[in-house]
Amino acid sequence: MQAMRALCLLGLVAVLVGCANAPGAKPELGAASQKLRDQHLQSLAAIRQFSLQGRIGVQTNGKGFSGSLQWQHNSINDDISLYSPLGSQVASIKKTPELVTLEDSNGKNVSAADAETLTQEFLGWRLPLSGLADWSIGRPTQSPIQSIIWNEQGLLTNLDQDGWKIEFQNYEQQGAYMLPNKISLKSDKLNLKLLVEKWNKLDY
Repeated sequence: MQAMRALCLLGLVAVLVGCANAPGAKPELGAASQKLRDQHLQSLAAIRQFSLQGRIGVQTNGKGFSGSLQWQHNSINDDISLYSPLGSQVASIKKTPELVTLEDSNGKNVSAADAETLTQEFLGWRLPLSGLADWSIGRPTQSPIQSIIWNEQGLLTNLDQDGWKIEFQNYEQQGAYMLPNKISLKSDKLNLKLLVEKWNKLDY
């Protein structure tokens, strides 16, 4: 009986080791990496506003959009300008605590309570502005997190949050901060890529 129990115990250990080493398993961060992550998040917490220039690409329902953008963000307002590949302005999106307004290339103004509804209706794709300010600098929002992965340097690489699967790539030093310059976001209906070419201002 004791021999049988020993064999069962060995079998259970083997199964657990196999699961831990399975390709999909993600090892926990070591103490050094956890410290780097905490230091990184502490530095990002100082960012209250930023200004950036970059490129954006969208694929949804067999349609797409690609172009450039300029974005000014602070804790209460956002101002985003979208441009076609040829440089003509496609839309201007302004967010205040009360309202989000979109002005199209013909000068027509429309408003809604949130940017997601507004861009879906008038651009044909959903811009996740409520979370993008945090995601663009490589940190999760305060919303519940479905899954999250940090690398050994303490930088965020994968995040599943608010219905989006987000991949962070190509971190670069920007002054006192390490920031991603390529972000891929995927939802059930939309793929969005943001490439940051220039950070103009990072302030607290």
